[in-house]
Amino acid sequence: MLRLPLISALALTLALGALPAAAQTAETSPFTDAQRSAIEAIIKDYLVKNPDVLQEAIAEGEKRQLETQRLAQAAALKESREALLNGPHDVVAGNPNGDVTLVEFFDYNCGYCRKALGDVQALIKSDPKLRVVIKDFPVLGAESLEASQMAVAAKQQIKGEKLFEFHQKLLESKGRVNGARALQVAKDMGLDTAKLQKDAQGPEVKAALSENRGLGDKLGLSGTPAFIIGDEIIPGAVGADPIRKTISDVRQCGHASC
Repeated sequence: MLRLPLISALALTLALGALPAAAQTAETSPFTDAQRSAIEAIIKDYLVKNPDVLQEAIAEGEKRQLETQRLAQAAALKESREALLNGPHDVVAGNPNGDVTLVEFFDYNCGYCRKALGDVQALIKSDPKLRVVIKDFPVLGAESLEASQMAVAAKQQIKGEKLFEFHQKLLESKGRVNGARALQVAKDMGLDTAKLQKDAQGPEVKAALSENRGLGDKLGLSGTPAFIIGDEIIPGAVGADPIRKTISDVRQCGHASC
């Protein structure tokens, strides 16, 4: 699909180059119908004869857009470092004192998040120095929000490995995951479900999910799962090996790519 701003910019450039000097200096005068027709004909003829010009313009525009996005994300990562690594409501798995932290934004009803759970489990098992932070990011509707409310509230009753076990059981559930499913998992694990229901509607849970949404928006996250390691955002279920490579690079040089 052609991007209209780029086409418009090219059209203006060609039009100004094609018009007589007198027309260019009359900045406040609109083009006449005849001038517009002449401009359109010139642009069409030029692009037909030189299609590479438009392709190059689009490619350059996309390159600049990606660079702008990268710089914005880098700034957001730096500004949000503490909230990303040490949020008071997050699930922490692996080594709580690990030398590298892997942050995951996820949704309980995201199929790719369920797939990525196996990668996270494998990384924790193979890397005793890895710290993992799990952030609820319910973007797939009301049922996901219900599940996340219960999961965040569960931290008021269980900690550490037990909390990560709750997370795994809920994420591994078949079918849609909602508040009722979360309550069943909680009941099976011996939690006080009446307290859990009450806590799930409390201000602490609301604040935690609001903070996560704010972080996701600030970082420009467009879906789940999204992993963050050092200064790198890795979108999607990319598999354990690419994440393992990034972790290794962070250990080696302090950056996601050495």
